[in-house]
Amino acid sequence: MFSFKEYASNPSGQFFLLAGPCVIEGEEMAMRIAEACLEAASRLSVPYVFKGSYRKANRSRIDSFTGIGDEKALGILRKVGETFGIPVVTDIHTEEEAALAAGYVDILQIPAFLCRQTDLLVAAARTGRAVNVKKGQFLSPEAMGHVLAKLRDAGNDNVALTERGVTFGYQDLLVDYRGIPEMQSFGAPVILDVTHSLQQPNQAAGVTGGRPGLIETIARAGVAVGADGLFMETHPDPARAKSDGANMLPLDKMPVLLSRLAAIREAINAF
Repeated sequence: MFSFKEYASNPSGQFFLLAGPCVIEGEEMAMRIAEACLEAASRLSVPYVFKGSYRKANRSRIDSFTGIGDEKALGILRKVGETFGIPVVTDIHTEEEAALAAGYVDILQIPAFLCRQTDLLVAAARTGRAVNVKKGQFLSPEAMGHVLAKLRDAGNDNVALTERGVTFGYQDLLVDYRGIPEMQSFGAPVILDVTHSLQQPNQAAGVTGGRPGLIETIARAGVAVGADGLFMETHPDPARAKSDGANMLPLDKMPVLLSRLAAIREAINAF
């Protein structure tokens, strides 16, 4: 069974990585991304989790792409995990989805805008799967202690918390790196969501923007302050991605970025 705490305390001393496409677009694409990320991470002894949403519920416009079908996408996620022998994470949005997705993946992820939904948190916890909760853009790091308490009270301590930026005005986000050690003080591993922290929401066109040129900047700082894990969405061709392409990392840039980040963690561990 997957354990966040074991991944966070891995023998290499490296951060762990959750990476993949925003949403599952097809089997070939998912396999290609998983293979490339696993290869790059394995060379650096970075533990890897494949990420992919089987359905996107939080879309800006009603005509936005939401998925290829729940059962089909969940089947692809399961196949990725079995093919490469790696854990897999996906988002859920309702209590009913918790039980459904738990039959296919190792980790259930609670989106930031749903992080205070008690019934959803309890349903996820009771599946027995690991649970990753993204901190709402509207919450303080301290407030996530209450979120964590709900999961533990429901009988699940296999939990991670994810920082993904704080609302700044109407169309931008900022990362307050003080929140990483503050949330770690609750006794749960903390992940930095690098790519979603660079989103620019509420654009007039109804399509979220982003600043992918700052991915390395945000990631370097996260590793430097001691984040247990990094979350990054990646795609072979972000311009053609069906969701969140504006803030994705091009897949071919993953190996070099990971090597730079791993070097930073090694330097920190040497002190």
